[in-house]
Amino acid sequence: MRAAVQLGSATALAGCDAPLSTLDPSGPAAASIATLWWVMLAGSAALFALVMVLFVIVIRRPGWGSGVSPARWIVLGGLVLPAAVLPPLVAYALVAGERLLPLPGSATPRIEAEGRQWVWTFRYPDYGGVETRNVLHLPAGIPVDIVVTSRDVIHAFWVPRLAGKIDAVPGHVNRLRIRADQPGRYEGLCNQFCGLGHPGMRFVVIVHTAEDFAAALAQAAAPAKGGQ
Repeated sequence: MRAAVQLGSATALAGCDAPLSTLDPSGPAAASIATLWWVMLAGSAALFALVMVLFVIVIRRPGWGSGVSPARWIVLGGLVLPAAVLPPLVAYALVAGERLLPLPGSATPRIEAEGRQWVWTFRYPDYGGVETRNVLHLPAGIPVDIVVTSRDVIHAFWVPRLAGKIDAVPGHVNRLRIRADQPGRYEGLCNQFCGLGHPGMRFVVIVHTAEDFAAALAQAAAPAKGGQ
């Protein structure tokens, strides 16, 4: 039994630093999501622990609590106990969610992301209209607005280590603000079932230093131009 628990714990912890893990953030938006996850986990663990304490007491002392009326148990256990934990969690979730919104007020570079069965096309209107396919290039340390849409069916744009998920809807534009903390290679995917090719609808995110971003983007687009 102990070996099974240890194996399960090791497997779960190994997933925390996987390429698609939301618990290994590399940007402020992803960090807010990871913190929210840990806060929610702590709240649910507190509720679970309280329920288990009551359960153990009842098992070990069968007559315990018999002096409390059923109506009072319902009020205390069904209303008072959740009210002490759930409202703070909801309030924190609302505050954290507001931080993820791309609020106006700054000249943020824009990159267009278009989903299509089963390819992602990225266009860079602020960098001469360069276009890349299944590879998204980003500058490190600079917020970028990803303008997401779809050409055919509903897809979902998601880079777990950098930001939250947002839907790509035909005829509609959604906006997601991403900032990568440091250069590196990250993985993204479509997180909305979109057909038989859905499992392979993935893309790579390459984050360059701010100084090298323009040159790296031009070099990445050069082979595509040469093939036209």
